[in-house]
Formats: sequence, C-alpha cells, structure tokens
Amino acid sequence: FQLQTRRQFFGRAATGLGSAALSALAANSLLGAFTKARAEGLLPAGAERLPHMAPKAKRAIYLFMGGAPSQVDMLDYKPGLATQFDKDMPPSILGAGQRNASNIRQARLAIAPSPYSFKQYGKSGAWVSELLPWTAKIVDDIAIIKSLHTDVINHDSAVQFILTGNAVAGKASIGAWVSYGLGSISENLPTFVVLVSKATTTDGVQAVFPNFFGSGFLPATHAGIPLRSEGEPVLFLKDPKGLSRDARRAMVDGVRELNAATYDEVGDPEIHSRIDEYEMAFRMQTAVPELTDLSGESAETFELYGPKSRIPGTFANQCLMARRMAERGVRFTQIFNRGWDSHKSLPTHLPILCDDIDRPCYALITDLKRRGLLDDTLVVWGGEFGRTVYSQGALTREDFGRDHHGKCFTMWMAGGGIKSGVVYGETDDFSYNIVRDPTHVRDLNATILHQLGLDHDRLTYKFEGLDQKLTGTQPARVIKALVA
Repeated sequence: FQLQTRRQFFGRAATGLGSAALSALAANSLLGAFTKARAEGLLPAGAERLPHMAPKAKRAIYLFMGGAPSQVDMLDYKPGLATQFDKDMPPSILGAGQRNASNIRQARLAIAPSPYSFKQYGKSGAWVSELLPWTAKIVDDIAIIKSLHTDVINHDSAVQFILTGNAVAGKASIGAWVSYGLGSISENLPTFVVLVSKATTTDGVQAVFPNFFGSGFLPATHAGIPLRSEGEPVLFLKDPKGLSRDARRAMVDGVRELNAATYDEVGDPEIHSRIDEYEMAFRMQTAVPELTDLSGESAETFELYGPKSRIPGTFANQCLMARRMAERGVRFTQIFNRGWDSHKSLPTHLPILCDDIDRPCYALITDLKRRGLLDDTLVVWGGEFGRTVYSQGALTREDFGRDHHGKCFTMWMAGGGIKSGVVYGETDDFSYNIVRDPTHVRDLNATILHQLGLDHDRLTYKFEGLDQKLTGTQPARVIKALVA
C-alpha cells in the first residue's frame, strides 16, 4: 500500500466491507442479485455494474469519418444556392465571428454551391446526394441528424472533444466509458476494438492518435485495442516456434503471480489491469485468428460489401469485420476512416471518399438487419464537424475547397432502438446556422449511452476531485425525438 494515499486506503476498505455487508444483508436487493448473478457466472465477463436502465442496444459500431465530411455536398441539400455561385456570403448569415484563423487571409468568402444533384428517398423524403446512391437505399433504416454543432473546429482537438467530451487529451473515450460501464460480452475478445482504414487519398488525411480511443483516467483495460490493417492483426500474437500452448500458459501464470505479489506490496490498482491484459492477450491468440479469417464468408456476402471487402484494411473489409465482431460479442467497435479534410480539390477527392464508404455502410446496415442484429446494435456515422458552404481559396466551377465549420453538421444513427426513416433538425438556406432542434455533440454522446442502458449523469468516475463524465460539466440531453 506504499503508493496509496490514506484517502484511497480508507475509501477502498470502506467500499469493500460495505459492499460485502450490503450484499449479505440484502440478498434480494438489486445489489444482492447482481452479486449472486456474478458469482454464478450469469453476468458478462468483466461487467462493472448493471445498466442504469433497460438497454435498447447491446453493442455499438461507430463509423468515424476523420477530417469532417461536407454536409452540404452529401446530406444537407440547399437548392437555393444554385443561383448564388461566387457571391459573397451575406453578413446576416455569417453573424459574429465570421473571421477566424482559417479564413482571415481570404479577401472574400465566396459561395460554392454543391455541384452534385440530390433526390428524395424513402418515407421520410430525405434528400441524398448522387455521391451516396447506396446510402439512399437505407434512408428508411437510419435517422439523419442535420443540426449537430460543436465547440471546437481544429481537427485533433475536435475529434478529442466529440469522442471524449473534452478537447484536452487525457480523458476517457466513449468506447472506454462503455467498457467501464457495461463490461465485456465475450471472454476471448476485447470489449472495445479499434480499426483504422487505409486512406483512399493522399490529401486531407488526419492522424489517428491513441488518445482518441484511450481509457484516460479509467483503468487501462478499458482502452480500445487496435487491430492492424496489414499483416498480423495483433503483433506477437502467435506463439514462437517450439513453444507449446501449455508452456505459454505456464509463462502467463508465472507473470500473473509476480504481478499479484507486486500488487500485495504496493497496492497499485493498475497492476490488476496488467494482469487482465495478459489474460486477454492469451485468449486472443485463439479468438483473433478466427475473427479475422474471412474464408468462411459467402460470395454473396462479399458481393454485398463490394469488391474491396476482400482487401484487408479497406473500409469495406473493416465493415464486414465489424459485423463479425458484433456476432462474437465485441461491445464497442470503432472504425476510423480518414481523408475528409477537403480544404482543396473537393470535386476531385470527395467522390473518391464517398465511393469508398457508401456501399460498405449500406452493406453493414443490411447485413446486420438480415441477421437479426440491427435491433440491438447501435450504428453511428459521422465526423468531428462540418464544412463551410463558402469556398476556401480560389473558386471555379470545377475546383474549390471548403473550410472547417462547427456551427452545423450532419451525422446519422441506426439500429439499437433509434427511430428509423427520420430526419431531425434543420439548417438555414446556406447550411451555415441551425434553425431547428440544435443538437450539441454532448447530446449525441448522451443518446449513445442512453441506448446502451447508461445514464450519462450517473456514469461517473472520481478523478482529481471531480466526478468525471463523458458529457462533461455542461448540460446534455438525450435526443428523445430519435428514441423509438
């Protein structure tokens, strides 16, 4: 206990004794039932606690488009802009703060209408760009949110903000919070898995930092486990030649005993995380090769996801992997797709990016639905912010870019108790300001947790004298209009 403060010692002692006494005295209570169920092996392995409410979703798949997709070219149709080409943005729309570090050197903020045609689809009449013909087929299965906004418009800190609730590194990511709150479903696979797609362009490719999927102040076992896009999915997963499984088991047992002895000496709770990680790594040696072996998938399934699904590391391949993870009990899967930072040459790069993700997104929703998994699998699609309707840099009909924009952007959700065929929120005629149902990224995170059975105000962790939360200290709400 040399590394424990007096407060930590008494806090842990009181919690342990109190929980044991309460469980014994209240065998029929919720806590007693929870303890009894855990002892009988009826709860998922590693479960920290019961959900706060009946969950609509058992698991989540988060498709993150790093770099910020252009909402005005994809899902936020503004037909009135067709006559506004190269005109200055109206001051009444720009409002306060019309100049920032990105556009301060531009002489003008010239309007660049989307060059892509839109059509209405589904019962909701959702407008979808010609860039997303496959997504158009599933509009009756998804809820499109057009009124999201964020506080941060620099990439790294904005990704940090939407995924951890704070623009400063060191906080726990949403996947880690879900792992901490609900624990794992599978004993042989991590609770939280991260995949990073191969980039399809060389421009606008943002880095994916470990803090985007880290555990922050939570125990390290809750951090996302990355699977590599090429080669072995996890390095050193295979036993060396000449080393039997029994010998490897004995080695892991020996290391566990050493770690346990160290814990008895110093009392550092992170040692438990180290023990758990060794155990998980040993079990993953069998589970991961089976997970990543797609040879048993049918030709029809590969056709559904498209030709790239046979190529490891592609977004299509990873969407297929995400479905397999859902089947095998991975609680939270996050796919990072990069390249969406369209400061220049948007008409060249955006069609490539959309072509890369459009069919796999359709396939993932379709595949989950036909296998009976969509009802209890929450799927989220989107990036860290949106993009401006005005051009960044020179503007021609054939070439322009778009700047960062945090005042409004579009994401979609599906499955896991989310209403389908819904379009929520609205922006002004310039896709610049929100005019109906403003939705902060904190609200999005509160809703994701809610669908998984977690109350964002009650899912807390004491750190640095504060009850830390994914949604931070500012008010957040569940988007009730989207909950079925």
